[in-house]
Amino acid sequence: METFFQFFIVFALQAAGIYAVAASGLVVTYATSGVFNFAHGAIGMFCAFSYWELSQNRGWPSWIALVVVLFVEAPLIGLVLDRVIMRRLADASTITTIVVTIGLLVAFVQLAGMIWPQGSTTRVLPEFFVGDTVKVFGINVSYHAVIVLITAILVAVVLRVLLYETRLGVAMRAVVDNRELGALNGVHPDRISSVSWMLGSMLAALAGVLIAPILPQFTPVALTLLVISAYAAAMVGRLRSLPLTFLGAVILGEFESLLNWIDTKGIGGHTVADVANDLQTSAPVILLFVVLILLPQDRVAGRSSRRYNAPTPSLRTMAMAMVAYVAGAYVIAQSGWVSKTTVDQLGVGIALGIVMLSLVLLTGYGGQVSLAQPGFAGIGALVVWKMGPVGGLVAGVVICAAVGVLVALPALKMRDLYLALSTMAFALFLETNIYGENALFKQFLPFSVGNASVRRIPGLEGDTAFFMVMAVAFALIVLLLTVIRNGSFGRRLQAMRDSPSACVTLGLDLTATKLQAFGLAAAIAGLGGALLAMWKETSVGVADFSLLKGPLPGLPLVLVAVVFGITTAFGAVIGGPVFVLLPLIGTWYPALENIMNLAPGLAGIGLGQNPDGAVGQVAESFARDEPSADHPPPPPRVPVVPERVGAAGRPTAEEIRELDDVLGLSWGRCETKAAPR
Repeated sequence: METFFQFFIVFALQAAGIYAVAASGLVVTYATSGVFNFAHGAIGMFCAFSYWELSQNRGWPSWIALVVVLFVEAPLIGLVLDRVIMRRLADASTITTIVVTIGLLVAFVQLAGMIWPQGSTTRVLPEFFVGDTVKVFGINVSYHAVIVLITAILVAVVLRVLLYETRLGVAMRAVVDNRELGALNGVHPDRISSVSWMLGSMLAALAGVLIAPILPQFTPVALTLLVISAYAAAMVGRLRSLPLTFLGAVILGEFESLLNWIDTKGIGGHTVADVANDLQTSAPVILLFVVLILLPQDRVAGRSSRRYNAPTPSLRTMAMAMVAYVAGAYVIAQSGWVSKTTVDQLGVGIALGIVMLSLVLLTGYGGQVSLAQPGFAGIGALVVWKMGPVGGLVAGVVICAAVGVLVALPALKMRDLYLALSTMAFALFLETNIYGENALFKQFLPFSVGNASVRRIPGLEGDTAFFMVMAVAFALIVLLLTVIRNGSFGRRLQAMRDSPSACVTLGLDLTATKLQAFGLAAAIAGLGGALLAMWKETSVGVADFSLLKGPLPGLPLVLVAVVFGITTAFGAVIGGPVFVLLPLIGTWYPALENIMNLAPGLAGIGLGQNPDGAVGQVAESFARDEPSADHPPPPPRVPVVPERVGAAGRPTAEEIRELDDVLGLSWGRCETKAAPR
């Protein structure tokens, strides 16, 4: 009974308290601003490191350091984020807000790594009143655990009273429902938004400070991922209900304690205990995935998706461009003008560019947000490592396609936010329990520690030959995407992206379209991962395909893909090399190293100003400012005078349309409106 109490009351409630505090911050920012903050965990991490800096490194009294972090630094972070970034996202689509907040996450992680380098330094943040305990039913419970539980209860009570019993809380909830109507009733939307983000940042900081002392590794990535665990609890509360959010935190804490109890007691035998031990780190991810599948979608519909500008390129133009691309790759690989180190990195860029192309198909054409593409690339690399270069390459593509379809099955009715969270959960599970440090299959151990060696295709083992193989593969996929974009499947993808409801009304089979898009995109990502593994040959492992760990993490890869244009293959042509060359530029010019590390995150943050990406913006600018002979500018319109309509006889169709525009009767017409006069 004593052991049961220790696991399911003491340990579970301590974890639940931390998750509840972190999740409540997510709920506050979403319920009052409509933005799901993927950077919530990173803000908590950054503030926890600030607390360590003040209390441990600089010797400040703990209570002063805590006050400064919670009531000065955290609110200031929230205020700056709101005024500089979040207010500009008021009318943005969910896809844009997802990418911008992921950019914030990456930027905070990189910034923390710059300020507090993770070399040989071991940082420890002690618990509050370390060593002091109190007996509860014969069990010694640390003061820190008691403080965590009391803090969670106080946060729950205070937030409930604030949101539902005060004028400020009513105004905070009113702003997200209708900013304009709230403003008409005397609410200041910008001021309310600032208060919401300040409060959310304070709760993130509090969770980070409470959770850091019980972490086995006090690192930016580890702390960020652990606070991300609160996503599951927040989703149980449907990002609206604080009581359900705290219930979700309790469920998560009990689930983790159950796995820990099975492992410690050896219940079910050695095999079951080992599985429970491996799954402990993925308990929040598993719960998040289950909750996303079971939770009704209509309660967290999010914002409407923006209609992205997806160009329809000419196959002939793309073929000529890809011929030039392959020729350029040959010059780079063969001429000797480029150093071997740079060629090695550009080879990585080509392989990762193929992974980016999978996002062009799935997200750019089909509007389906996916953060799992780096995970599919990892599956492709794992298969080619185990099965060899030829059979493994084919099998890897097929297996990734099948897994992509399986992942799409529970996500068929998910939109934007739900889809992003579920695919992120899947990718985290892959890198943790399939080919990561807690892999369920022990034969994957060399891959999980980064010691796997992969052979190249026989007859193409040389660097130049395999570099050209990757370049040709990239070009062929670009041409395949061009054919898809110009064909019936591409039109179905575009229709699904623009209006799923209209597609269903017209009788289109969205289920088949989504499954095909997910399967094909996963296959392309798997091919990119397999080619990357063969290009590296040695030291292949999970760090190459992780979302946040490693030299080239997956989340910044997604950011760069979107920043350079997720709706066109040319974005991947530029984005792949840029992504791998940024760290290399930092090694060439040490003064720029920090800027290069921050660049992907900052670019993702800036996406709120240009959702079509850099390439899309340039193309749109040329199309707008430089009309060609085939598309001359339209002649100036002559204003229609209502009294003269039909003066020379029967009114023309053009005159009727113009008259409807003047009288405001064209609001229901399906044709394109006349240009403003």
